[in-house]
Amino acid sequence: MSTKKLNIPGYEEVIYARDDDSGLRAIIAIHDTTLGPAVGGTRMLPYGDDLEALADALRLSRAMTYKAAAAGLDFGGGKAVIIGDPEKNKSEKLLRAFGRLVESMGGRFLTGEDVGTSSEDMRIVNKETEYTIIPPKSMEEEWQSSFLTALGVVRGIQASVKEVYGSDSLAGIRIAIQGIGKVGERLARMLHAEGARLIITDLDQGRLSGLMELGATAVMPHEIYRIDAEVFSPCALGGILNDEVIPFLRCRIVAGAANNQLAEDRHAVQLWKRGILYAPDYVINAGGLISALYEMGRCDRETVIRMAEKIYDRLRSIYDISRSEGISTLAAADRMVEERIRQGRSTLP
Repeated sequence: MSTKKLNIPGYEEVIYARDDDSGLRAIIAIHDTTLGPAVGGTRMLPYGDDLEALADALRLSRAMTYKAAAAGLDFGGGKAVIIGDPEKNKSEKLLRAFGRLVESMGGRFLTGEDVGTSSEDMRIVNKETEYTIIPPKSMEEEWQSSFLTALGVVRGIQASVKEVYGSDSLAGIRIAIQGIGKVGERLARMLHAEGARLIITDLDQGRLSGLMELGATAVMPHEIYRIDAEVFSPCALGGILNDEVIPFLRCRIVAGAANNQLAEDRHAVQLWKRGILYAPDYVINAGGLISALYEMGRCDRETVIRMAEKIYDRLRSIYDISRSEGISTLAAADRMVEERIRQGRSTLP
């Protein structure tokens, strides 16, 4: 296996690896380890080229630094991307080669499943390295990170509704959910239990049928942005809050599970100027990362549930800063995170 270190300003370490025997082409980006070892999932996608894969790894690893710090966890941020089609190129040989790459980093990077990989894939990676995050096998069906992610998003939506409407009750609140995957479906069922009225969409329309029993209204994917609802909840891929979409939003709140919802940071200001409350994605969707503590055996279920529920209080603090200082909620969240990292650096030897 050949590896090459890339010098990227603002990142502690970025490695490009290639193994011709297994077909592995991968990038691991470590953004910051001030608070602890870098943690981040491994995604496998058929990127158009290596530069596209690098951009994804850099963007996501930085987001993980902020997510971990915002959640009060002693982790830094990292990300791994494997370049290839998971349906065609994935093999045990490739995954084991990737495991040796992770092992070579000596514990500076801990990884788990992400888009294009599964817990079973991580078990294969684990044959070559101990630095993997894997749900306990006997509990996998009933206990998944998607549960904690959805729980945190529900509490985040409640905090946001409280900020805008004065009460955190979701009874009668119209919530438009974009993306009915593992997290989106759990979220929809939890919100329904709280009395919310649901409007749902997904590129795979077959995913919607299971939620019709909840009285949900299904719309086409392109219609979800124009829905008249109190809350728009993005739960699909990122970059959907952009110059084209934001002018059409008819909601008062954006609060969802998707990563990197903003196409650019400036779009947080655009939402703020329109009077739309944005729950910073790396704060509201931190439940999945919090679940890693349970999966690593560091705490029990009750503890990680309580930690996910604290997302409510964290967002309320961010909204207080945003309101009192006249800045966007993203700027307020970034300020809170960067102060924690600064304090962490001040204690380093």
